[in-house]
Amino acid sequence: MGETGAVATGAARNAYVDFLRAFSILVVVLWHWAFTILVWGPDGPTATNPIGFFSGLWVLTWLFQVLPLFFFVGGYVHLLAWHRARARGEHLGHFVWRNLRKLAVPALVLGTVWLGLGLGLSAAFDLHWLLRAVLLVISPLWFIGVYLLLIALIPVWFGLLRRFGVVAVVWVVGLVVIVDILRFRAGFAEPAYLNLVLVWGLAFMSGFFYEDLVRAPRQVDAALLWAGLFGLVGLVFSGLYPGSMVGVPGEPTSNMAPPTLCIVALLAFQVGVAEMVRPAVERRLERPRPRRVVEIVNRFAMPVFLLHTTGMAIGRGVTYAWAGRLGEREVPDLVWWLERPLQVAVSLVCTLPVIWLFGRFGHRRPTVPAPA
Repeated sequence: MGETGAVATGAARNAYVDFLRAFSILVVVLWHWAFTILVWGPDGPTATNPIGFFSGLWVLTWLFQVLPLFFFVGGYVHLLAWHRARARGEHLGHFVWRNLRKLAVPALVLGTVWLGLGLGLSAAFDLHWLLRAVLLVISPLWFIGVYLLLIALIPVWFGLLRRFGVVAVVWVVGLVVIVDILRFRAGFAEPAYLNLVLVWGLAFMSGFFYEDLVRAPRQVDAALLWAGLFGLVGLVFSGLYPGSMVGVPGEPTSNMAPPTLCIVALLAFQVGVAEMVRPAVERRLERPRPRRVVEIVNRFAMPVFLLHTTGMAIGRGVTYAWAGRLGEREVPDLVWWLERPLQVAVSLVCTLPVIWLFGRFGHRRPTVPAPA
């Protein structure tokens, strides 16, 4: 991929890329721990969040729906990993298969264990709601599925950029626009799922240009930030797209299921923000303690992501047993907000032993390739 200009330039770890990946994972995990509201009905639990209950709270998702940024970083990380693999003489097909297997095995183990428990206990004790609960626990694995698809398509992304350069990125954006027109103006829902590949593929492919952005003038970073922000404002206030970048129960459409052009604007905005703050964060990362924290988070990033909902489920079970009731306040109030730090702490305490057991008896290193 040297033809794109995004070529690895050194063997030292990129501390800022490590920081972005750690930040992205932690935001996703903390969001789930703090802001998942489980409501129990006759058929079992359903999940909601506080965004639909407070006017304007959706704007926070413009900063904290960080999957576009994570996929962007993932593209850069895999590009560097490929450069190292190619230098060792590894074939691209073997490189892709090795990375697929590394991520798929722990995800499949986790999904199989939970589904087995759900089916077995549901049949043994006639707990008709248990499978619904299990599906909620393993629902974040959709992200792993998309990530695996992006890795499987690495030869396509490399080929497009080698042949057409940055023009390929523009074409993908154009295809996203066409898909959204078919979805929102022509009423064709099925083509919308093409955006699962197009939007997230765009984020992944864009990561190949990370080093070009680092070398670019600061005005380019500011241009990305403002273009993304104005794009979000224009799209949301056009009335075609919801304001939230995460799903909100009751909304007729979602920007995430499947992703829309809003996520493309969000990608530009978040990458611009990340680049604008990079010099200040890099100065902080020169200190031993912040750098050590980032290293620890990255070391356990994927186990934490895979298992954080398992720990949350255990924590909610403990909380429900202690409170003597299932579920929680469906409409967040002051007490609910004050309980958020406690909910995070309980989930963390219940997740750590699961990570230890998973690492001791399961797949020891479920991780994505580290940046060079």
